[in-house]
Amino acid sequence: MSATRRSHQALFVAACLGLFGGGGFANDVAAATAMNIVALGASNTSGWGVGSQKAYPAQLEAMLRARGYDAHVTNAGVNFDTTSGMLRRLDSAVPAGTSIVILNPGGNDLRFFGSKQQRAANITAIMDRLRARHIRVIVFENTIVPEAYYQWDGVHFSSEGHTLVASHLMRELIADAKPHH
Repeated sequence: MSATRRSHQALFVAACLGLFGGGGFANDVAAATAMNIVALGASNTSGWGVGSQKAYPAQLEAMLRARGYDAHVTNAGVNFDTTSGMLRRLDSAVPAGTSIVILNPGGNDLRFFGSKQQRAANITAIMDRLRARHIRVIVFENTIVPEAYYQWDGVHFSSEGHTLVASHLMRELIADAKPHH
């Protein structure tokens, strides 16, 4: 691993771990409204190799609830899915009342003979349809997880990788949440 990659990895881990120490997040209080979140993606979202209870959607829900937020995160990850599949099942995977969708498009499009252009078009179509329904969309790519936090296959996040993703997403969600005072 290059020195630059190790440096970025160390910064990423330190930022995530800072969420669990003192810091400003320790005193967060319940949000004014419920967060109904759907995590839409493929095998990394579903928890391939670690199980759904250790996957980032379950960890994110636990982290938000531990800080007093009324949050429910639905895991809509489907193993081997592509962005075309996510687009096809979007309406059934994201029910009415959803306030936020976390989209992890993953890498299956390119693994299964898709193109970068079609993948990008599908991501845009998913975002447009959700925004038309007034649903906030957070897109994250697998590249936010350092290679040391993948399972043996180099494709799927380890349990620790899922924790890093959940911490990253929590920070983004809390930044916009309006707590009670």
